[in-house]
Amino acid sequence: MDEAQQDSGGRWRARSAALLAAVTVGGAQLLTGCGLLTEPTVVVNVGYQSKTINTVNAGTLLRDRGDFEAELKQIGAETGTKYRVVWQDFASGAPLTAQMIATHVDIGSMGDYPLLTNGSKTRKYDDAATEMVAITGYNLRGSLNQVVVPSDSSAQKLEDLTGKKVSTSLGSAGDGMFSSALKGNGIDKNAVQIVNQDPSVGASAIDGRQVDALAQFVPWPQLVIYRNQGRLLYDGGDNNVPTFHGVVVRRQFADQRPEVMAAFLRAMRSTTDAIVADPLGAAQRIGELTGIEPEVIYLYNGPNGLVSFDMTLKQQFLGAFAAVKDYLVGRGSVTENFDIPGFVNDSYLREMFGDEYPQRSASMANPMTLSGFDEICRLPVDDPAQGSELWAAGSDTTDVAATPSCLLRRVAATSEVRAAYVPDTLTGLRIFADHAVWLQDPSAPPTHRYKPFATSAGAESYRAEHPDADAVSYTAAVGHSRAAR
Repeated sequence: MDEAQQDSGGRWRARSAALLAAVTVGGAQLLTGCGLLTEPTVVVNVGYQSKTINTVNAGTLLRDRGDFEAELKQIGAETGTKYRVVWQDFASGAPLTAQMIATHVDIGSMGDYPLLTNGSKTRKYDDAATEMVAITGYNLRGSLNQVVVPSDSSAQKLEDLTGKKVSTSLGSAGDGMFSSALKGNGIDKNAVQIVNQDPSVGASAIDGRQVDALAQFVPWPQLVIYRNQGRLLYDGGDNNVPTFHGVVVRRQFADQRPEVMAAFLRAMRSTTDAIVADPLGAAQRIGELTGIEPEVIYLYNGPNGLVSFDMTLKQQFLGAFAAVKDYLVGRGSVTENFDIPGFVNDSYLREMFGDEYPQRSASMANPMTLSGFDEICRLPVDDPAQGSELWAAGSDTTDVAATPSCLLRRVAATSEVRAAYVPDTLTGLRIFADHAVWLQDPSAPPTHRYKPFATSAGAESYRAEHPDADAVSYTAAVGHSRAAR
């Protein structure tokens, strides 16, 4: 655990920071003046992606809180075994898989496409073969992967990327989403020039106009949007295939150290519960740890956010895996005879959750939903398709709004807004209000008059059925809402 992490205060301060005053020599510890001890030190290598918001409960926050180390310390106190956790940070799933093949990582977390690639590639080796044991988070529609273009790009739909350079990370969930989107829209992938880049490099490339689009996974597309470097062209949710991240472990390691796996999942459960209990605090802490703006993180892990944090393995994910496998087999990344059911092992979760597991795994409800009462519109906030949220500057709490139109009224009454969130009118996708495409529909009641959309294509689709709706800028909509109050 880094000293910088230990020094950070608040509820997200790491709970255990004991430094080992020893060096490991041939599986035993050498303590100054004490000689060799007989107890072996079990080293647990955990691979994670610090800036992938969908896996923070198995990586960034799990590491920061120290829950895993605390669980292992308790086991060690009972058995006399010493444990040491080594955290390894990766930009995407592909390099993490390479380290699992080399047996340099025991437990890792990654997205759906990399998960299957991991399972297929590692199974060639007895000491590296993996199994998926838990989910970190998911989005039923697939909206964790998106395509963004520069703000001033002329592209309005996927077809407009023909002949253009698109940055993605080959083999990633973002790459899989983009390939599926092209196929679904009848576009030959060879007609697009793919540039293989790490997400952070691709984000810089689109800002520097070195590429024409960025197809990536959470949180990079919305990070580009928030930083005014681009706008959303295509939401992966339009593929209508669930997307998720999960935890894989080397079977040999899990079989030899089942107590470590049980401890990891208990710690992951504690971290997941903490995110659900205080998503705003979690967003702020993740921002401190990663440098990603908390406003972007909260878009994903806040109430009605893009990520549902749930560890259980669901049937919908197995169905999504089947589609992912077809794509990866075509690319040569997964073998045709790869056994998906044999790759998935929920026995650790079943043991941990007990009788609760069937109900938990069957539920697709986001455990974090907006609720409350809108004091401005005098309406309850109880509809995920309408509920909106405002984070005022200087505040450690947020205010809820019953509808996007009510949100605009609240923005108009707030001196300085840190972030405002609204659902897309057609899909419910949580988006930044000031980056939405807005329409004013005079046929709608006053509390539903203003309609936000994630993309221009979505707005045009609405206008096709509501010809009286007119385009309006966010600034103008706020101004009209101020006058209406």
